[in-house]
Amino acid sequence: MARNLVPKGLTSLLFILVLATAVHLTKATELKETNLSLYFQDISAHGAANATVVPVAGVAGKAWTFTQFGTVYVTDNYITETSDPNSAAVGRGQGMYVTAGLDGLNSHVMISLVFTNDEYSGSTIQIQGISKQFEPVREVAVVAGTGKFRFARGYATFETHFLDIPTQYAIIRCNVTVQHY
Repeated sequence: MARNLVPKGLTSLLFILVLATAVHLTKATELKETNLSLYFQDISAHGAANATVVPVAGVAGKAWTFTQFGTVYVTDNYITETSDPNSAAVGRGQGMYVTAGLDGLNSHVMISLVFTNDEYSGSTIQIQGISKQFEPVREVAVVAGTGKFRFARGYATFETHFLDIPTQYAIIRCNVTVQHY
């Protein structure tokens, strides 16, 4: 008969230790879901000193507009808690938009939500995808995140909340749903 080389008490202790480690690892890998509603303060007046969206490249000999295929815009929009431009700052929306549809209806969005508020300061959410520019609600993918949104995956929707064509000022509501660790 083979002898048990592990003392009785130690076997129970090892079993409890393995079980506790398994429970801890399971909880450590549970995804959290976060839902955010943010407002981009978008100023795209060409040549304006306070513009937050500017065209930087386009097709030679063609007007650089949101509907002209190949036009590239760079953005650094203020993001606020509410639609009021004087409401609390949440962060910045920094990135690029490219009019990617030959018909001028779609733009490719590559933008980072860079948080500066107390709750998420230093964290980011990366958004990318085709945005159907003239749809009431445009949906794009959340492809990554950092800080409190590490390994984020999900989606974001954009809705034009306010638009003043003469001043080229818009307030864009962004709803973000992400799962992250």
